[in-house]
Amino acid sequence: MNALLQDGLARNYVAGSWREGDGGGVIAVEDPGLEEHMADSAQAGEESLAQALEAARTSFDRGDLADMNPAARGRLMGRIAQEIRALADEGAYLLCRESGKSLSAAHDEFSEAAEYFEYYGGVADKIEGKSIPLGPGYTDYTVFEPYGVSAQIVPWNFPVSIAARSLAPSMAAGNSTVIKAPELDPIALAMLGQALERAEVPAGSVSILNGIGGDLGARLVASSEVDQIVFTGSVFTGQAILHAAADTVTPALMELGGKSAAVVFEDANLDAVISSLQSGIFYNAGQVCSAMARVLVHRSIYEDAVARAAEMANGLSVAHGLENPEHTPVVSALQLSRVEDLTSTAQQDGARVAAGGARIDRKGYFMAPTILADVNPASRVAQEEIFGPVTCFTPFDTEAEAIAMANGTDFGLVAGIFTRDLARSHRVARKLRAGQVFVNEWFAGGISTPFGGVGKSGFGREKGLEALYNYVRTKNIAISLKV
Repeated sequence: MNALLQDGLARNYVAGSWREGDGGGVIAVEDPGLEEHMADSAQAGEESLAQALEAARTSFDRGDLADMNPAARGRLMGRIAQEIRALADEGAYLLCRESGKSLSAAHDEFSEAAEYFEYYGGVADKIEGKSIPLGPGYTDYTVFEPYGVSAQIVPWNFPVSIAARSLAPSMAAGNSTVIKAPELDPIALAMLGQALERAEVPAGSVSILNGIGGDLGARLVASSEVDQIVFTGSVFTGQAILHAAADTVTPALMELGGKSAAVVFEDANLDAVISSLQSGIFYNAGQVCSAMARVLVHRSIYEDAVARAAEMANGLSVAHGLENPEHTPVVSALQLSRVEDLTSTAQQDGARVAAGGARIDRKGYFMAPTILADVNPASRVAQEEIFGPVTCFTPFDTEAEAIAMANGTDFGLVAGIFTRDLARSHRVARKLRAGQVFVNEWFAGGISTPFGGVGKSGFGREKGLEALYNYVRTKNIAISLKV
């Protein structure tokens, strides 16, 4: 087992060194595919947090990253990517065990993390300002400066890739960063810390702390040493963070989940719809913020679509993630209970179970791949984020009706359109209330495409060049030459 887990304990990465916890105990980490204890995480307390923040401030003031030649900063990030790839096999095994996801998905997560550092390392020397013409006698220009200390709270569904998604542009911009790891699966994230250490990232410029979210996370975002907050997670927690950010007037970048809808028109390629549905709702057991959680289908093809979706769902292989099945467990007993509750409530509200609908009778927190048909758009299951392998089918008759239903929640993260009509795809995409719209393929795009939501899905953008400008602030410099 990795040296970071000697004695079965994952440690905190603080100011360039690995440390025991000071938070009054350890956090038990479970293998959700076996319902068994896997390891423990050293819980960071006030002392560790204070040390991490002090080290981050000292590193920033010293200019470890901010004053580094931007091209050299990019090369450093390239080395981080190399080290992540070197640790990917071992890290993927740990991530598979602690999160429940398949081994191949865990390995993909490490690959994606490396790609983030490669992508943003390549643009570290291209964060360019502009010259503004004020006429004779003046020179005016803008520059982009790092915020300082970025506090980043990482969710449990994709801990390694989402940490990299935020850390890479933060580093490219020259910030120091303190990361709060998720308590459910913090171990693989320590592998990212090991990659930083091996790449010789300046000590103090990045720290990774393990702790209970409502305790350590709350203290982190409330600190006066924090210059920027980045959060991915639930609306409830995001609102609490925004209240804390308001008290200190700290800018925040928020990605708060969704209840995304795919609109399937009568001319859609149903093969593409079913393929997208398999990855869109059953990948990572549906524990994806941008999951294909609602499927709105034209009435003329509705029953065929439901039947084909149910056949696909019933045919998925189910096993522990190490066996690389098509369907894996949810992350915890609590998460399974929430998914079961919402599914049961949906049936009471009149939804028809076309596939699944209950927990699978086997060891592990497995919820059957579930297709709910005839779901009332106003019902709880159609309005609340389930974060599990459950999707809701509802028929529509007109384009306007479909758009109204798709926009009929408080969320607005992503949306999808399935049609062969090019004009309609452009027209409907403009009317959907979402930060990103997929056409004929769910999850189309990648690291270079901006991602973020509207409404209760949050604000600001991750990924792509646009993300860089969430990690810098603009300064204008106006010079009078009339001297």
